[in-house]
Amino acid sequence: MSVSFELQDELQALQDIANYDIPNEQDPNSTDPGPLLQQAVGAIAHSSEEITDPEIFDIFRSLLKHSDAVSGAYMSKMLDALLSAFGSQIDAAIRDSKEEDQQIVMAHKLPLEMYAFLVNWFVGAAEKVKAIGEEDTPPAPVKARRGRGGKAGTSRAATAKKAEQWTWIDQIPGTLELICKALKLKTHRIWVTSPERDAFITCLTRPAYHVAESEQYMKIQNVRMHVYKVICLAVKHHGHTLAAQINIMQSLQYYEHLSEPMAECLSILAKEFDHAQLGDEILREIAGKSFSAQDTKGPRAFSRFLVKFSEESPRSVLKQISLLIGHLDSESYPMRMAIVEVIGSLIRELATSEDITNRTNGSNQAGKELDGLFELLLSRTLDLSSYVRSKVFATLSKVLDLPLRLPEQRLRITRAAVDTLEDKASTVRKAAVSILVKLILTHPYGDMYGGDLNMEKWEERYKIWKDKLEEMEGGIGKAVERDKDENEVEESNFEEEDEDEDAEMEGADANDDSDAPSNNPKPKKRKANRKSTVDVTAIVSEQEALAALETNEILAMGLRKKYCTEALDFMRTLEGGMISITQLLGSTNKAEVLESMEYFRVAFEYQLAGAERGIKQMLHLIWHKDNSSTSEDGKELKGVRSRLLECYRMLYFDPLPDMEPKQQVNRIAKNMIELTYDATLAELTSLEELMRIMMEDGQIHYDVINKLWQVYSAPQALPRSQRRGAIIIIGMLALSKRTIISEKVDTLLKIGLGPFGKADLTLARYTCLALQRLNGSAKKVKGSLLDKSLRMEMENPIFRKLQNTIEHPCRSKDWFGMAEQAINTIYALGEHPDELCNNLIKNLTRRAFAKRQNTKEPPSELDTEAMEVDQEMELPEPASHAPSSTHISTQQSSMGEEKDLGDVFHLSQLLFVVGHVAIKHIVFLELVEREWKRQKDEKQLAEKLAAGGSPNRANKETEELDQVAGNAEDEIGERIAAVRETELLYGEQSLLMLYGPLLVHVCGSPHKFKNRTLRAAATLSFSKFLCISSQFCDQHHHLLFKILETSKDPNIRSNIVIALGDVAVSFSNIVDENSNELYKGLSDGDLVVKKNTLMVLTHLILNGMIKVKGQLGEMAKCLEDEEPRISDLAKLFFTDLSTKDNAIYNNLPDVISHLSTGDHAVEEEIFKSTMRYIFSFIEKEKQAENIVEKLCQRFRLSEDPRQWRDIAFCLSLLPFKSERSVKKLIEGLQFYRDKLHEEGVFDRFSEILSKARSNKSANKPDTELNEFESILDEHRRQGEEDQAFEKRVEGKRAAAKRKATRRSARKKAPEAEPEPEPASQAPATRDDDDMYV
Repeated sequence: MSVSFELQDELQALQDIANYDIPNEQDPNSTDPGPLLQQAVGAIAHSSEEITDPEIFDIFRSLLKHSDAVSGAYMSKMLDALLSAFGSQIDAAIRDSKEEDQQIVMAHKLPLEMYAFLVNWFVGAAEKVKAIGEEDTPPAPVKARRGRGGKAGTSRAATAKKAEQWTWIDQIPGTLELICKALKLKTHRIWVTSPERDAFITCLTRPAYHVAESEQYMKIQNVRMHVYKVICLAVKHHGHTLAAQINIMQSLQYYEHLSEPMAECLSILAKEFDHAQLGDEILREIAGKSFSAQDTKGPRAFSRFLVKFSEESPRSVLKQISLLIGHLDSESYPMRMAIVEVIGSLIRELATSEDITNRTNGSNQAGKELDGLFELLLSRTLDLSSYVRSKVFATLSKVLDLPLRLPEQRLRITRAAVDTLEDKASTVRKAAVSILVKLILTHPYGDMYGGDLNMEKWEERYKIWKDKLEEMEGGIGKAVERDKDENEVEESNFEEEDEDEDAEMEGADANDDSDAPSNNPKPKKRKANRKSTVDVTAIVSEQEALAALETNEILAMGLRKKYCTEALDFMRTLEGGMISITQLLGSTNKAEVLESMEYFRVAFEYQLAGAERGIKQMLHLIWHKDNSSTSEDGKELKGVRSRLLECYRMLYFDPLPDMEPKQQVNRIAKNMIELTYDATLAELTSLEELMRIMMEDGQIHYDVINKLWQVYSAPQALPRSQRRGAIIIIGMLALSKRTIISEKVDTLLKIGLGPFGKADLTLARYTCLALQRLNGSAKKVKGSLLDKSLRMEMENPIFRKLQNTIEHPCRSKDWFGMAEQAINTIYALGEHPDELCNNLIKNLTRRAFAKRQNTKEPPSELDTEAMEVDQEMELPEPASHAPSSTHISTQQSSMGEEKDLGDVFHLSQLLFVVGHVAIKHIVFLELVEREWKRQKDEKQLAEKLAAGGSPNRANKETEELDQVAGNAEDEIGERIAAVRETELLYGEQSLLMLYGPLLVHVCGSPHKFKNRTLRAAATLSFSKFLCISSQFCDQHHHLLFKILETSKDPNIRSNIVIALGDVAVSFSNIVDENSNELYKGLSDGDLVVKKNTLMVLTHLILNGMIKVKGQLGEMAKCLEDEEPRISDLAKLFFTDLSTKDNAIYNNLPDVISHLSTGDHAVEEEIFKSTMRYIFSFIEKEKQAENIVEKLCQRFRLSEDPRQWRDIAFCLSLLPFKSERSVKKLIEGLQFYRDKLHEEGVFDRFSEILSKARSNKSANKPDTELNEFESILDEHRRQGEEDQAFEKRVEGKRAAAKRKATRRSARKKAPEAEPEPEPASQAPATRDDDDMYV
């Protein structure tokens, strides 16, 4: 052959195309490539052997070398020609390979190598052309040698268009298909030596790897499958394994998109080509690699490969898992995540394998493997990375979809998930809640008894099976004993078969019917006499069947008992996590909250105990602001509030299938009423908002509302809570639609303010609340003079009914709540509420101060009414209400003997009404002020419009009118303020003037007025009076503080604390002057008082109503309170306070002093945890520097070692990020150098040093820090020596003192003997002392 061609050398030379030498090189830039291509194509079309002609071969090589100058059409033509000729050559080689003559076969070697070389080159050149076509947009000029535009002077746009028009993407599958055909050649006959054969195979497979490098091509199924086929054929038939391993590992390292395709390729190689060795080798190589935490790209690619390969070919991975498990300890968390997913795939594979499902002999081994994998997986719930911990639960979630029960593993997963609810990462907590939902939905305990998880029902089932099992086991034991006794009594001439038969029969009888043991002996003898062989075998088989049946029954019962035990364990574990999930409802992470809501919805549907509490807690999320719907993992998250509405609708309002419409309405109404049972005030407020929104959205049908009215107005006896619930819900719905109430006012007056309401004062209270909805729910806009509320004439029957209800004789403490709402209703609806309240107060005054005739009459009247109306079907009224009247009357009679006394309860009612009317009247005066201003405003507007005139004049007049209006409004405001200040409590015409001194007298005379109800009502009203007038408040506020200090009733103290908050809003300076008294409530023994004090102080401080004067330490103490509600409120306070300018920084020295020294000091550990929290708010570097300086100076003034330790601890909490902080610490050395010997102080300074060194700032003073360390060590040693010296001196001084004392005692002893006089004087001195005592 005329051409010299060594494939290996040519492939090597091709690495550097620019210097690639072609003997007969043709440059398409200077000559037209068309005729050249035509010549070459014609030659190889005529005979594929022509490729060996150097001229033809060089034409193809020239065109490929300068492919950027060749048009797309020519490139396609060239490829078609090459493929066609290559195909012909392959066919000829396959034909000739059947010949025995080796020379004939080897003749195809050169042409095949040349075609393979050209196809390989074409793939690279085509990619290059395409790349240049895409990059035509940048302005940077291309090299002259490759300039396609130069040939015909075409523009860049035309070039880009030409590149766009031509792509070889459609020819890729054909090219790869031809390579696959080439790989079917018997290469060992054509290429005798291994290096030559390997070079040819490499040349054939390289195009496949080259195509695989393009992510765009690998997205096409046809291309992808051909790439796989090329690699698989080369590996299977041509010893390409090692080269493929290297190529695949490089692909995984450098091309992230090839992770999953390479896994698919290896899977196909193992399944379709029966060659798993390559996959095993790659897994072993990956197992041997190590990844650092800083490396991100590599681990991610390899992890995706492992996950995909474990899904495609789990058995291959299972063989190598013992090696791969080493990556669970890898620094790189993506690798740990990958192994977690791999283990999940292996669990799915083992769980669905025949060994497990068919329970064959190998099932034990498979079961052990399964347990081991579960153990590994669950151990990763403690991984350092939150991503790995989340991935564990995501993987386990997929495992739960398997049909296999796996009860033990499910319980372990449940426990792990419940433990993880306390995790610090929200994503992990969300994943844990999510898997708990999945565990409930897929639980395996629904086959026998339906799907519910009601604990009580399951405990009953467990008890039934346990008792049955014990009974049956006991019966068998007795039968065996009975058989033994009877066998001893039987005669010796009976045959053994008879004895066995009798024993079996007796055992069976004992289980079926235990009444017939005495009749057995007689039949035994008769049967024995006429026993035949046939009978014996029949009866023996029957006995065996009965015995087997019994054994099976016992086994079945044992399994059922175990089934119930596992179900109960599962439920108890779930309920153990309820409290944690309830807390997650308050999380700031939206996804976590939504998942927790879903958990409670599912748990409620499955009747899990504790789910109802969570559903109630969810109600408070109705106040959640759904501003933006964030997305996580590409999923759109529903708003929290809309999800809450959806949950409640699904649980309580959606109609059930197969139920009559009337029953549906009854069910929904019943659900709504039951939501109010045992609800707290907070829950009712949230429920009110929920109902309002649902009513606005038209989600509540009018049939349901009518049903609620029916329940409320039912003439027959109903449980009180049911009737109350109906009116509560009606009132809530009326917030959205006023007509719900306005159409049924008569019903409200007849039921709630009629006999039913007088018998059940709570019903009357909620009826008053419902009546207030007639006023509408339009919120007042700040600064607006508009008032959209509805007012009624005082002659309306509503007011007469309300007055009668308040004045109706009653002894229940529920009266106070009802009276409060009744007065609220009067002020909300009445045009002149003061007129009605005037009469009301006068009537109550007459009743309170009238001479008592018979104290027993009112209670008897109440009792008869209560007998007529609803009987309480739940709990009776609290017992504390009933004895109040008897207690009062006995107390009064003991106090007063024949004195003329009024009724204490009547006085309590009067004082309560007086106080509440006073506070409501202030609000009413504000409404009057607003109405006057509105009228004035309208009048001026009308005058302005009537005046008309020129624009300039109008503008000028408008300005003047605004000034006049402003003055007029000021006058109105001042007039109303004067009425409030001087007339309400001090005006001669004011009714309230009479009751101020009375309240002061009752509150100020605790020894005279000892009744708790009276004192509570009087104190509450007195507090309300203090909010009216600054003059009254100034005169009497000390009395309120005195009651707060001395009262033993926590309710009174709690009310006073709340009242002081209201007084501070009105007259802040008075409370500010006495704020120390208010802070004392933080150390109150009663939890409610403490909580209310903390809330009031939080409100007053954050809103700037009182100044903080060093008492912040008391608030800081609450951070470590045992009660979580107190500590949470305190944390909320400090978090909000930190947003105020330097508030925490300014008060920090006082807080440290307060908690460290004096009577207020707390334990050292509590001090540390409190300071750790407070110092977290010191973020500004300048603040930290100043604190270092101040704390160092504190060492100088302190003598107590405890203080030294505390100051040093506070210093160690600062960040020491700047050079100045460190310098200030070093400058303060003179203040603390003599304290370094104290245990703990030096340790803290060592911590500060290591913290300062760990900072990565550029100007870190390393030399100064080293000097500082040596100085610290020196002073510490010196201090310890000084301390030791002082101790020695003290010891010697004490010893000398003892010696001197002994010496003087010896001298005095002989002198004291002759003088007896001092002994006689001793009593006189004692008498003098006694006198002073």
